[in-house]
Amino acid sequence: MYHYSAIQWLFFFYFYCFFGWIFESTFVSVKSKKFVNRGFMRGPFLPIYGSGAIMMLVVSMPFQDNIFLTYVAGCIGATALELVTGVAMEALFKVRYWDYSNQRFNFKGHICLSSTIAWGFLTILMTEFLHRGVEKVIFMIPYTVVVFVTVALTVYIIIDFTLSFKAAMDLRDILVGLDKAKEEMERIQKRLDVIIAVVNDERETRRQEKSMRADELMESIEGKINALKERFKLHPTEFMDEIRDEIVELTSKYMFEKEHRLQFRRLKDFYQRALLKGNPTMRSKYFGEALEELKKAVNEKKKK
Repeated sequence: MYHYSAIQWLFFFYFYCFFGWIFESTFVSVKSKKFVNRGFMRGPFLPIYGSGAIMMLVVSMPFQDNIFLTYVAGCIGATALELVTGVAMEALFKVRYWDYSNQRFNFKGHICLSSTIAWGFLTILMTEFLHRGVEKVIFMIPYTVVVFVTVALTVYIIIDFTLSFKAAMDLRDILVGLDKAKEEMERIQKRLDVIIAVVNDERETRRQEKSMRADELMESIEGKINALKERFKLHPTEFMDEIRDEIVELTSKYMFEKEHRLQFRRLKDFYQRALLKGNPTMRSKYFGEALEELKKAVNEKKKK
């Protein structure tokens, strides 16, 4: 059994948050061939690893003399933690910071069989080897030093987590805004198609065969507005006052939505940009196109 004070448990949590950040940032950086500061927070801490490590220690305590039950407890405990965390984060932020959808035997992309199997082995590695060494090293540190470091880290991590949480919520609002702006542009395009059909004396308006990307949609709208303006210059009598007024109104709405999108794409907040750069595999089933657009904008800004 582990007999630690609350401060020591917290210190172990922070240690494994840091250890997890080193492991994952190194792995992703090597894979990406560039440094990637992984994680939800901007500091060198990954709470999911700290939570996972503490969970492994806790669930394995009743089975320390039985390696098989330790394995099973690790599989169940870590998978449950991953599932709850994944579902909660997607519900809050409308994005996934990890996604197992491309893995066999996955459940809604939040967990999968291969990671569950790995969690069990990691629990054995943690309880039988890694934690024993970490425990010895930390017990060598004077308790007053552990208390001071833990308190200082707590203050820092609370600030970092608060700013990261706010950035993630703001990022969600930006994705919502981008999606709404695109929907408004789609309505503008449909109305322009109607006007073009009226001017051309067509019986039916053209149906949009496929959903356009936002940049394609903007290009299409601008082309139609310019075409209508040119036609008005050549044949002003074809346009009734109501149609002219509506074209002006639609043009004004389009310019507003265009500027709206540009403002969203700028992402001046450091934490929002860092979230996107630090989580290159981030996905969203709600705002997939908008998220990819933001990621592209951040990468283009970085190159400049």
